Amino acid sequence: MASLRRVLAVVLRQYYLLRGSLSRTVPLFAWVAVDMILWGFLTRYLNTVTASSALNFVPVLLGAVLLWDFFIRIMQGVTMAFFEDVWSRNFLNIFATPLLIPEYVGGLVVSSMITSIAGVIAMLLIAVLWFKLSILAYGIMMVPFLLSLFLFGIALGIFGCALVLRFGPASEWFIWPIPALISPFAGVLYPVSTLPHWMQGIARILPPSYIFEGLRTIVSGGAVQWSLLIWSICLAAGYILLAYGCFVRVYKHALRTGLIARYSAENLS
Repeated sequence: MASLRRVLAVVLRQYYLLRGSLSRTVPLFAWVAVDMILWGFLTRYLNTVTASSALNFVPVLLGAVLLWDFFIRIMQGVTMAFFEDVWSRNFLNIFATPLLIPEYVGGLVVSSMITSIAGVIAMLLIAVLWFKLSILAYGIMMVPFLLSLFLFGIALGIFGCALVLRFGPASEWFIWPIPALISPFAGVLYPVSTLPHWMQGIARILPPSYIFEGLRTIVSGGAVQWSLLIWSICLAAGYILLAYGCFVRVYKHALRTGLIARYSAENLS
């Protein structure tokens, strides 16, 4: 039976790591601020050069960038909490305790939620106060779409942790580019229909493609497309189950082969 106290113990460890390190806390706000300022001025410029158009680029583009940054922070929040144990060679200490895999993964997810919320608040303050982004343009239906994006970020984060646990710390460089690699297929800044047919096929298996298509419809004044929302949530939930199953399988392999004991930055096996 999983214990909430042990989950919170994992979260507490991440809190102590963040509390005493500017190098860990500053990136929670710095990079999201840069993204919001860069895209905020771009949307302001586009609104200026297309002043005769009724289209407002702020909720369309800046809102999409904010949501995509939220997705990236969720994924990286899970992987960064995991990497702290990689970099400190702390796996033997952690798994020598009664801590269960669901408790450990749950602690990573909760830590990611906390750090990501901090980043989202910083993005919202800049977008709303500086660039006049109206969250009301998305309406209350933004919440379930945001939940779906959150679930997919968690799934990719857990899968990234499984990859590093299996192939060694040097493989963490395979994890960072994942959001950039899937962003062309996700339709963050443009409709999926603009993609070639083979790219649209890949987009159909990615929850973000349904999320951003649905939100663009809402912003443009259309009705909520429930089919897009349901597909995105089902896919995201399915990916979480697959990612967790992959992590458990890799963990058991690491125990059986002694990989955890041999874990080092010089080993990529």
